[in-house]
Amino acid sequence: MHDYGFLSVLPPVLAIVFAIRTKQVFISLLFGIWLGWMIVSDFNIIQGSLATIQALVDVYKDPGNTRTIMFCALVGALIIFIQRSGGVAGFIARVNVLLEKYEQKKAGSNRVVVQLLAAVTGMLIFVESNISVLTVGTLYRPIFDKLKIPREKLAYIADSTSAPASILIPFNGWGAYIMTLLLAQGFADPFATMFKAMQYNFYPMLAIVIVIALILTKKDFGPMAKAERRAIEEGKLLSDDAQPMIADELTDVEVLSDVTPKAYNMVLPIVIMVFMMPIMLAYTGWATALEQMPEAGFFRKAFFAIGQGSGSTAVLIAVLFSILSTMILYRVQKIMRIREMVDLTLKGISGMMPLALLMMMAFAIGAVCKELSTGQYVADIAKTWLSPSLVPFIVFIVSGFIAFSTGTSWGTFAIMIAIAVPMAQNMEANVYLTIAAALGGGVFGDHCSPISDTTILSSMASAGDHIDHVKTQLPYAMTGGIFTALVYLLIGFL
Repeated sequence: MHDYGFLSVLPPVLAIVFAIRTKQVFISLLFGIWLGWMIVSDFNIIQGSLATIQALVDVYKDPGNTRTIMFCALVGALIIFIQRSGGVAGFIARVNVLLEKYEQKKAGSNRVVVQLLAAVTGMLIFVESNISVLTVGTLYRPIFDKLKIPREKLAYIADSTSAPASILIPFNGWGAYIMTLLLAQGFADPFATMFKAMQYNFYPMLAIVIVIALILTKKDFGPMAKAERRAIEEGKLLSDDAQPMIADELTDVEVLSDVTPKAYNMVLPIVIMVFMMPIMLAYTGWATALEQMPEAGFFRKAFFAIGQGSGSTAVLIAVLFSILSTMILYRVQKIMRIREMVDLTLKGISGMMPLALLMMMAFAIGAVCKELSTGQYVADIAKTWLSPSLVPFIVFIVSGFIAFSTGTSWGTFAIMIAIAVPMAQNMEANVYLTIAAALGGGVFGDHCSPISDTTILSSMASAGDHIDHVKTQLPYAMTGGIFTALVYLLIGFL
């Protein structure tokens, strides 16, 4: 395998820097992909450029990538359905009834209650981080808009409660995936090992604590404080130069004139989508569970099957089933005819095309990072810095940088668990603390990265500007990350 050395880090890092500086996400990602293939092609501009085009085409060779992009596009149909049917208006009316109970309290209490509801919803849907993000964004965006809470705040709450809850309550694909990695490292009881490590997984805990603390104290800082002032004082939910991740036709949909708004026309389709997710994970992984655990009980097999199932298949089938169920629900109520439903589906998909293109580029830059062995290079360099007392600290920092550069926490887990566990064992460092540092670092880097799929989906679900979301979330993620790193450093020396 070709050793590209320091050059392997340049494409993702420069793409991220340019995206934050210029706010031109598509151009920045495309530049990063092109630079990566230029490096692979020994800077032959013709070969590098042709390889870039081929890499974008090859994204669709992977069925998982294709299913994920289809899922993102179809979510647009679901969003436009629940708005047109009056489901969103009905949900807002229900929440307003709840908020009336707080009318006698000091000004701003309604904003606190709604944000807490959004955070709790994000944590409760721990079965899958992307579903959590989409649910929070879709359910609460209209209410946040009404209360003049900036879109950046909604994206932050959705992003910073989804992955942390999924990894701290690992009865889902996250937990099963982590156990698979631990099993590969020779742990006889990966379930117990994972839970012993979880008590040291400080970053996800801090991420949730910071979200709740900011909501309750209303003490935002950095770019988020500026966004809050803009929304309250000027009524602007987005910055003046914002480029929302969803087209206007998905956020400005009028309710049918002869329809009575009902909350269940919004809540039921989303509940169906969330409910179908673990069912499809278990279904797609059931054959593997039967083969590898023939003597195990039903529930143990089901949990194992969830971890072995296809996440991309599960989310695609879940959203398709939700859309079909929604069509039947609305047709029974005589809200829409079939022709209008088809037209709305196509309109919804078209509104999600910017996101679909962004996801394609995110997959493409991930592929070139794999070709360049970016993650492995960073991890190998870090080995030279390590001493037993520094192992958890360095593992957290390196995991964060790998996830930041590659945009994937799960890919970071695979790289770092394989390196960190043997290293901790050989150097007699705390293995559980080291595992936790690798996992927490992956989530931390994912929260900071503009090319992370969860970060992208958070911007999409909130209908906000992607770079504004990254800029406003970054100080909060860095606060949690720095504090976590210091804790690992202190524990390491003690």
